[in-house]
Amino acid sequence: MTGTPVIGVLALQGDVREHLTALASAGAEARAVRRPEELARVDGLVLPGGESTTMSKLAVLFGMMEPLRERVAAGMPVYGTCAGMILLADKILDPRSGQETVQGIDMIVRRNAFGRQNESFEAAVAITSVPGGPVEGVFIRAPWVESVGAGVEVLAEHGGHIVAVRQDNALATSFHPELTGDHRVHGLFADMVRAVG
Repeated sequence: MTGTPVIGVLALQGDVREHLTALASAGAEARAVRRPEELARVDGLVLPGGESTTMSKLAVLFGMMEPLRERVAAGMPVYGTCAGMILLADKILDPRSGQETVQGIDMIVRRNAFGRQNESFEAAVAITSVPGGPVEGVFIRAPWVESVGAGVEVLAEHGGHIVAVRQDNALATSFHPELTGDHRVHGLFADMVRAVG
């Protein structure tokens, strides 16, 4: 695909507006996605940060969970940040009751691994395949990746823990690049969407 990819942001809960802004800055046409018919009209999708249990339950309630799983399984590019990373995991180490995931990345994640809200922090994170030096990572009740399968590429670590991964057309970060004004990670994702085209 050349030109402008249409990238949605799952808009059930979480920091949707910030992702829409970051995607637009990265050269994408950004749209909020709440319903299956809206999902069908995008080339790629961001699963934003927020509260992973709430997002999971709302996705089921709004009839989005199965369409999300089907599109991701069929190869639609998808990028999850923080809670979105948890939603992309094949397994959660410590799931809440009834918590489901979209799946898409062969990894096990630990929820709130870096601590509670008052332990949030920012750190420079060097990400493989993002040129120009480290990005500023905002970690808010962030997960980390406990382990990955053979097909998963580890893109970044912080404090000895995996915080960014990619498997095929799925990308995930523990942190929130959309909150910093540095849109290089969103640029990487937009390029992934263009490549699938």
